[in-house]
Amino acid sequence: MLSPNPFSLLCAILLCLPLAFIFTVTSPSSSSNSSSDDAGATTTTTNGNYIRKIQVRNIVPSTNNIEQNKNSEIKSTIVSRPQPPPAVIPEDDESLFRIAGRVNRNPSPTGATKKLAFMFLTTSDLPFAPLWERFFLPNQTQQQNNRTKLFNIYIHADPSSHYDQPFSGVFSGRTIPSKPTQRFTPSLVSAARRLLAHALLDDPSNAMFSLLSPSCIPLRSFGFTYRTLIGSDKSFIEILKDEPGSFDRYAARGPDAMLPEVPFESFRIGSQFFVLTRRHARLVVKDRRLWSKFKLSCVQWDTCYPEENYFPTLLSMQDPRGCVPATLTHVNWTGRYDGHPWTYQASEVSPDLILSLRQARPRYGDDANSTANGSDSSVSKRHDPFLFARKFSPDSLQPLMEIADDVIFRD
Repeated sequence: MLSPNPFSLLCAILLCLPLAFIFTVTSPSSSSNSSSDDAGATTTTTNGNYIRKIQVRNIVPSTNNIEQNKNSEIKSTIVSRPQPPPAVIPEDDESLFRIAGRVNRNPSPTGATKKLAFMFLTTSDLPFAPLWERFFLPNQTQQQNNRTKLFNIYIHADPSSHYDQPFSGVFSGRTIPSKPTQRFTPSLVSAARRLLAHALLDDPSNAMFSLLSPSCIPLRSFGFTYRTLIGSDKSFIEILKDEPGSFDRYAARGPDAMLPEVPFESFRIGSQFFVLTRRHARLVVKDRRLWSKFKLSCVQWDTCYPEENYFPTLLSMQDPRGCVPATLTHVNWTGRYDGHPWTYQASEVSPDLILSLRQARPRYGDDANSTANGSDSSVSKRHDPFLFARKFSPDSLQPLMEIADDVIFRD
């Protein structure tokens, strides 16, 4: 038997080294941050408060020969999902709206109890806070009995205004980072968009978003209000097309300033107090195109009402079929020509007043011409209930409290 000499052994080892190296570099590897059970599998890792999108690349070894390994197909998939809010919500509007525009357009998690977001835009104290406290009381009591909370409150309080006392009770700690607001400027629209953004980021279960003023009061019980709004898959926002003075409002920034993004035939008017679905709230904070026009300063200030034009124009252009073209906040414009609605005084408060406000029918777009707004023609047969009303003077709080349980909150 021949015995190998040292030289032949060395040659055999050198011939085997390239094969060992090839098998080493082409065999699959594992990572602590990803799982790769199948070709093209995808996983996610958590980085702080964000779920990052990552690629998992699986190299499929060939069962035929080493050369096929070099040409194996690399399969990759990206998982995209709505990102949770950051630990610290930015205060600059650009970053705030960008992040809020990425949230899930639907209430989540799927199957969770949906909530109402009550958004108060104010430059003063909330004179009807005690009435609202009583409005929210039934759900607060249920919450104490381990029932799910059904609402959230958000307040945009103009920091340049004076407040006699801090917000307390259900309003305590619910003020968002706010900026000064002024009539006849885009600042009121910015404030409303800020409220929507914070409400979107704060709770993924917020499903409907109601904008209210400090002079608003509830007309129904919390239970009735909740069932009415959560039972709707559409926003409630007044959308009017052929109102007197429409062109003057349109041209308030200059005759051609709104072009080409907003032609005059797309311009709409409506109450600034709305209830939006989560999908529409997200649409508003994501918008850059129309906002680039409506945020321009007006050259004719007395026809400048961006808060009554931006929201109805945007939703009319983007998703008219997703809107009921009416507001659920009753307001009395009878005999008013100065841009301010009728203010109910304490002496006018009575059960009959509340009942008459409840029974009134909202104005749906341009009524007979409502289809011109792109809304469903069935609105001519609708009679949605008013849920809120304004304006009420602060001294009307006491008579309102006296009829709260027996009239206002009794359905």
